[in-house]
Amino acid sequence: MIEWVGPLLAIVGLAVITVVTRGFFFITEREIPIPVWLRQGLRYAPLAALAAVVVPEVVMTQGHLIDTWRDARLYAALAGGAYYAWRRGILGTIVVGMAVLLPLRLGLGW
Repeated sequence: MIEWVGPLLAIVGLAVITVVTRGFFFITEREIPIPVWLRQGLRYAPLAALAAVVVPEVVMTQGHLIDTWRDARLYAALAGGAYYAWRRGILGTIVVGMAVLLPLRLGLGW
């Protein structure tokens, strides 16, 4: 019966930490002054986070850099990037990337 106490405490603790950190700016009644340089830097945070997740997935396999050009992810990322540079549409970028990835992966076995 005591085995469930540890996981329950972990879940409750993580929930409290999540609520406090996500709601920190809503808790205060007045606006917290943020320096201009920090505000400008925070504009790039979502792009940096996305790049930190996507780039290793495209150029690495099982923790090692890919060593061949026969990798469908490279061509899908290039096609998606080209579409985004041309049309600036997120949904189209995903569709084009998948339209390149799936035939290469399923058809050629890359």
